[in-house]
Amino acid sequence: MTALPKPPPMPTADELARARDEAGVEFANGQIVEKPVSIDSSEIESTIARLLGNEAAKSGSARVFGSSLGYKCFRDDPNKFRKPDVTVVRKERAAGFDPKLGMMPIPPDLAVEVLSPGDLAYDVAAKVQEYFENGFTLIWVVQPNTRTVTIYRRDGSIALLHESDEIAGESALPTFRCRVAEFFAASR
Repeated sequence: MTALPKPPPMPTADELARARDEAGVEFANGQIVEKPVSIDSSEIESTIARLLGNEAAKSGSARVFGSSLGYKCFRDDPNKFRKPDVTVVRKERAAGFDPKLGMMPIPPDLAVEVLSPGDLAYDVAAKVQEYFENGFTLIWVVQPNTRTVTIYRRDGSIALLHESDEIAGESALPTFRCRVAEFFAASR
């Protein structure tokens, strides 16, 4: 009988504290996990953050955050944190939180995940499911290779948008609208 491999040791409190401050690192399932990145995914992430941020600044209705802000709002593990590539939180929901907090204690109104070549389909699907189980309401999964965006909504509906389609901020940022192609304009 072959012995099962031992799980890696739980990170120390210092290792977790460092990981919380490090961009591109999450803590899930008892492990510090590096998020895969690529030049394309980083550029697309920045473009989406800029487009959403410009509209949020104009409307004054939401705050937009990049991947350095983590979310620590997972019921199954109080130490777990995730760092979606871009997030939107409506201003009224973000009010009252100390701006010096290193982790947002509530789920965002919109989470955007831009895929990189190292992302695995089952990991992305599991993350989407985990997000919904913990109060996230709208998730965009952006696929640079196919230049598409899959929208997942809390009600279970899913939409696949192509470059010529218009994408909207829905309840997260109601005034936001643009063509999906704008997400990929800089990465051509």
